[in-house]
Amino acid sequence: MSTFQTKDGTRIYYKDWGTGPAVVFSHGWPLSADAWDAQMFFLGQNGYRVIAHDRRGHGRSQQTWDGNDLDTYADDLNDLVHALDLREVTHVGHSTGGGEVARYIARHGTSRVNAAVLVGAIPPSMLKTPANPGGLPIEVFDDIRANLLADRSQFFRDLSEPFYGANRPGSKVSQGLRDSFWRQGMQAGIKPAYDCIKAFSETDQTADLARLDVPTLIVHGDDDQIVPIGPSAHAAAKLVKDAILKVYPGASHGLTATHQDQVNNDLLEFLKKHAGQSPAS
Repeated sequence: MSTFQTKDGTRIYYKDWGTGPAVVFSHGWPLSADAWDAQMFFLGQNGYRVIAHDRRGHGRSQQTWDGNDLDTYADDLNDLVHALDLREVTHVGHSTGGGEVARYIARHGTSRVNAAVLVGAIPPSMLKTPANPGGLPIEVFDDIRANLLADRSQFFRDLSEPFYGANRPGSKVSQGLRDSFWRQGMQAGIKPAYDCIKAFSETDQTADLARLDVPTLIVHGDDDQIVPIGPSAHAAAKLVKDAILKVYPGASHGLTATHQDQVNNDLLEFLKKHAGQSPAS
């Protein structure tokens, strides 16, 4: 099993497939690198080196009591980039992973970054505040914390429904996909998963987005029931200079699975323009 050690001694699991320009994926809460398999397989077949790690406390990585915050996630990502000596990287982040990518660039700069893609991402801010009236009330996140502690297994089964839009009329979301969400969620440690709720809900990343000075693609579903598009993608597109915003009509938060062909093709098109031609092109 491939792992690297962060500066604070945490063992982080990662996948590293294929050859060509490097694309690094950061997953959402409470998932793991497995959530990116469809994109990694597709881009690997098209001549890219694809890498994804399990965030600390998630998946097969070490479950830590401390450090479950965006600053540390960003530092872990930086440690991965240096451990593999990656350069001219395109970073792709979904949900909390999008926040991780934005914070990584803000903290560590773009000397090794070629481009960024934020998919259903949390920045700039999810929490309702006077400065962000379109955000979600703190009670929403308090309920997530309470349900996680009360019955984590059932909560993840229930959460998979709005995550993929399985509660919408005419939904074709499979039980297998929802089971995969549950499996990945149950791999996460309960303390890291609990702490991560604060990280993704109460971190204001307005300043982070302003520091994204590389080509940036923002992808979001307009029926995202987890990270509403208004205070996230629409706001982010105004903060990131020259960002490209692609809105998927009717798409859920889990659009990397429910709309995987569209996401794959949009990623490939963006990579060909901004990450250089792969050997397979």
